[in-house]
Amino acid sequence: MAEQSIDMTLGPVRARTGDERAVLESFLDFHRAVLLRKLRGLSDADAGRRLVPSATTLVGLVKHLTLVERNWFPTLLAPEPGAVHLTSAEDAAASFTLDDQDTVAGLTEAYERACARSRAVAARFDLDHVVPHPQLGEVSLRWILVHLIEETARHAGHADILRELTDGETGAV
Repeated sequence: MAEQSIDMTLGPVRARTGDERAVLESFLDFHRAVLLRKLRGLSDADAGRRLVPSATTLVGLVKHLTLVERNWFPTLLAPEPGAVHLTSAEDAAASFTLDDQDTVAGLTEAYERACARSRAVAARFDLDHVVPHPQLGEVSLRWILVHLIEETARHAGHADILRELTDGETGAV
């Protein structure tokens, strides 16, 4: 088997000897970027096509993760008046649902804005900062980052499969 080279420019590789925060943030940003790369070159129709029995689509994954970013960072760490942390299965399912105005460009832009807002909010707090959570009691910023890495990576994996089913395109990044 041929040896694979490692892309030394990837954030998680560059942060391999960094502190805990640098490692966590680089992995989260890496998976965020992988998700968006899976949409490159696709039409709105292709990105929104259902290829599995569930309502999961490539662009629906981006819409869902936009809600996830907003739900975990600004809503929990820096809530504005009236902010509600969404917890129901119905809210999660609805976040994948596309409407006629949803486009690859629009949903990508919304996700990028949500990620930028998440980064800005998280930067204001130490990893040990703890906030109340409506179901879990309390969570730390560290826990939120790990949870978002897991959630984003899981959905980036779904995007890998959906992209391959769409046009045969494969690749880890």
